[in-house]
Order: sequence, then C-alpha cells, then structure tokens
Amino acid sequence: MYLSAANHRIPLSDGNSIPIIGLGTYADPNSSSKEGCAASVKVAIDTGYRHIDGAYFYRNEHEVGDAIREKIAEGKVRREDIFYCGKLWVTNLVPERVRPTLERTLKTLKLDYVDLYIIEMPMAFKPGDEIYPRDENGKWLYHKLDLCATWEALEACKDAGLVKSLGVSNFNRRQLELILKKPGLKHKPVSNQVECHPYFTQQKLLKFCQQHDIVIIAYSPLGTCRNPRWVNVSSPPLLKDAYLNSVGKKYNKTAAQVVLRFNIQRGVVVIPKSFNPERIKENFQIFDFSLTEEEMKEIEALNRNVRFVELHM
Repeated sequence: MYLSAANHRIPLSDGNSIPIIGLGTYADPNSSSKEGCAASVKVAIDTGYRHIDGAYFYRNEHEVGDAIREKIAEGKVRREDIFYCGKLWVTNLVPERVRPTLERTLKTLKLDYVDLYIIEMPMAFKPGDEIYPRDENGKWLYHKLDLCATWEALEACKDAGLVKSLGVSNFNRRQLELILKKPGLKHKPVSNQVECHPYFTQQKLLKFCQQHDIVIIAYSPLGTCRNPRWVNVSSPPLLKDAYLNSVGKKYNKTAAQVVLRFNIQRGVVVIPKSFNPERIKENFQIFDFSLTEEEMKEIEALNRNVRFVELHM
C-alpha cells in the first residue's frame, strides 16, 4: 500500500478509514500547560497530521477541540479531514454512563461526532466522576464489568451518529473474542490500541487482529518518556538502540523516524505524543523512505517483550 504525507489513510473494517499517523495528546496534568497542548495540535495540523488521539482522562479535550475548530475556521482543514479518537474511561463502563460520557466529550470538544471511540481498558473502577476511586486505605475500588453490555451501549452511540467507528484499547485476544463472539453483535471493533514498538512488537496479537480485520494502533511507539511514576525505567531506552541508529544513519533519519516507519510498514497506526514543535514535524517525516525486508526482520528481532507503560491497576 502506497502511503504519502498527503494521503496516508488505511481502511477500517466498517468502511471508514484512519490516518496511519496521529498526534498523541496525553499530558501529565501536573507538569503540562494547557496552551502547550493547543499549540501542538495546531502545529500538527499545519504539518499534515489529520489524526488526533485524545481522551477525557487527559483533561485537555477543551484545548484540543479549540485547536481543531480554529484550523477549520481558518480553512486549513474541513471537519471530515480530521480523525479524532476519544476514550471511554474505566469509571464509565456501566451501560447507563456510556452515552452521557461520550456526549460530555462532544460538548467539551464542541464537535458533533468523534471518528473513533474506544474502551480504554478491559477493566472497571467504581462508577462515578472520580477518576481514580480508592478506599480509605488507598486501594483501588474495582467494579464488576460486563464488557458485552458496555459494547451494546457503544453500538447504540454509533447508531445515533455520535461516533463513526468503535474500538478498544489494551485488550488481549481473549477479551477481543468476548466481543467478537457476542450474540447479536452489530458493530465489531475496528481497532485495538496497545503499546507497540520494536522492543514490544506484539507479533501474536497483531496476527490475530489482522485475521479479524482489526487495526492495531500503537501508543508509546517511541518507547515513552521516562516518568518513573508509570514507566518501567529499568528498561533500556528504545531510541538509544545501536541497530536502530545505524539504520537511521543509512537513510539520514533519526532512530525515532526508523521506529515509526517500522510500524507503519506493518500496517500499524502510530500516535507519537509530543508537545515539541520540531519533534512533531520530525515524526511526520516518515513517508520519504522505506525499510528493506531484511531491515524489517532485524528490527522485529529486537523484540524483548518489554512493556514500558506499567498498567499498575
């Protein structure tokens, strides 16, 4: 499949399509400015990105929505050019909270629909507005989850025109099969967003998803920042890998560009997060070279099954 800076959408199983590179907008609320988020989205759209990955949980959807609408008002893009992915957080998975939560995201973004809405994790916390509910001893307050009932509530949102496509995140094969084999399934998941990079290639999950027309979307495709609160900092930094840097030298590219190119050549969507304008532009420069079959195999062989993002809950 030929991909270019101007045309890099790939098909989804429901007839829609997704740009193969997007901007991740996760920001640590304690250390990131809201203005920085909006500025990054604007730089990304000016650079050529058309896919923005966000979430209510990131607490910056208002700024993301403002930036998107500003670029539409300028005439830089039309709403249908932009692909926005939102996420259903784990305190909102009971069916009666699904549509109101999506409607709150739409109200915050000031958009009529999102292009993709995904279940953020296959587990639930106690329903409510508290993002991390804990008991008096500081322990997580979990809630029994009926994934199929949550999925039916999402299907109703799609039927109502609030979302174009439905997907999941952090699901393994068994959890995907729960939905795929659900009696009366109306809309199958089109995507599964998981951590994926040369040190964690997700080969088995990728093969299973490809067999079921589910696109893998790679978060932390560059191996993440080194925040010890949620990252396994004992893992070696991906972008310092000698082989990735030697391939980069051959093509006059950075290790980050090689890593992103590796995934898009496998049909994996990448959503690198950055609030640095130069990096945002650099991450997009991956359509003017391609890796050989041998290089793809060598990079695949770097897999260590190392997960950088530690999902403590």
